[in-house]
Amino acid sequence: MSAAAIPRVRVKTPASVRTPLREHVPSVLVAGLSAAFGVGLLQIIGFLSAAISQDDVTGSSHTVTIMLQIVAIVFIVIAVYVSAIITANTFATIVAGRVRSIALLRLLGSTAASQRQQIATEGLFVGVAGTVLGGLAGTGIAFAVGRIAVALDIVPENPYGYLDPVLVLPVVGVILTTWTASWVGSRRVLTVTPLQALGGSEELSREEVVHRPGRNVLALVLVVAGFLFLVLGLLVGLASPFGVLIGLVGGITSFTGVVFAADRVMPPALRLVGRLLGRSAPARLAAENALRHPQRSSRATIGLVIGVTLLMTFGVAMATWQQIILAAQAQQPEVYQGIDQMLNAVLAIFSILIGFSGVIAAVGLVNNLSLSVLQRTRELGLLRALGFSVQQLRRMILSESAQLVVTAVVLGIVLGGFYGWAGAQSMLGSINGAPGFVFPAVPWVILAVVLVGGAALTGIASWAPTRRATRVSPITALSVE
Repeated sequence: MSAAAIPRVRVKTPASVRTPLREHVPSVLVAGLSAAFGVGLLQIIGFLSAAISQDDVTGSSHTVTIMLQIVAIVFIVIAVYVSAIITANTFATIVAGRVRSIALLRLLGSTAASQRQQIATEGLFVGVAGTVLGGLAGTGIAFAVGRIAVALDIVPENPYGYLDPVLVLPVVGVILTTWTASWVGSRRVLTVTPLQALGGSEELSREEVVHRPGRNVLALVLVVAGFLFLVLGLLVGLASPFGVLIGLVGGITSFTGVVFAADRVMPPALRLVGRLLGRSAPARLAAENALRHPQRSSRATIGLVIGVTLLMTFGVAMATWQQIILAAQAQQPEVYQGIDQMLNAVLAIFSILIGFSGVIAAVGLVNNLSLSVLQRTRELGLLRALGFSVQQLRRMILSESAQLVVTAVVLGIVLGGFYGWAGAQSMLGSINGAPGFVFPAVPWVILAVVLVGGAALTGIASWAPTRRATRVSPITALSVE
């Protein structure tokens, strides 16, 4: 090693120590949101169950309490699953940006196992920090919601206590899944070689992604198996509300298949949408970037797909659920007399879940796009050196954000619409007076929020990365390793 190379290593090493803290702030936020989601939901369900037990109409019905408990289980599992997917996605993005640093440490004698263990330890720290903050926030939110509901006379005052051992379940679940997700997301460390410290390192090309028969077959099997579970849940739901638990397995299985297939499916879809944005140099380059870097583009897209899918799942489930209840009430008014107030209280829970979903979607999009631009400093500097102006660079990143948002919104609306309808149908298809299979109810307000929010996210998500990218001069950017 030459004398000129020694200072270069000493300069880079502190940066590799400082970056994890900045990189993991969004991951801590995602873990915190998931913990707050689970803890808050359990608290609200407990408070609502206590109110139902005191109600003259619903207090004698064990079915309502069972359904609320099923709702809690379903949505807590969804929250933990979403947290795991987003965390694994984030850690995969982080590892992709650390390849040269990891390779350098390998060159100096470190093992792949020790490097992966270090990243998994970061994941454990993220999980613990996020769940502690999220658990406290979830309890505070639930207490505030309870007080507001009582003040507005939505539910009666009841002696519910906010310290329940069952609250440990979502907290431990988020910690374990975050830890596991960091381990799964860091699997690329095992393929990093010491020689990559001496040269450029690229993610898999489009050709390499397409020719992975094992992963592609697994994705297809998961999608088909998940769809069959969803159908089975719908059939069982005609006789028992526990059919929704079978549907939950189907939804998670099928969406996992979508995640596995994202590297192959998302880039062509992104390029197609990108070409619709125009034929200017920034728009064309943004469209081709999606296909040139399939793993990077699919990681950025799938985070928003999860958020939009959640929004539409809860929105369609809420609207379809209300449609089934009202139809049953019309058929047997004596059975459902006086249930309107409690129905409004339960629908309020769905509204809170929709709000959480929107926040998770925004965090996932901004996080992945910011990390992507941060790790492309050298590439963006090269474009500046080749003659790209600051305005063209901004339009390129804005075009990438737009094609990402449009693709994710379309796919999320389709998936979420189906999942929401299947969930509501399989849970309420067996209640007294249920009309059997119903058509999915379209939540027009939620749909409008998704479309308007998607347009707003396009600008918000591209603003910070664009500002960071354009502040770096071409010479400085080209010197970044």
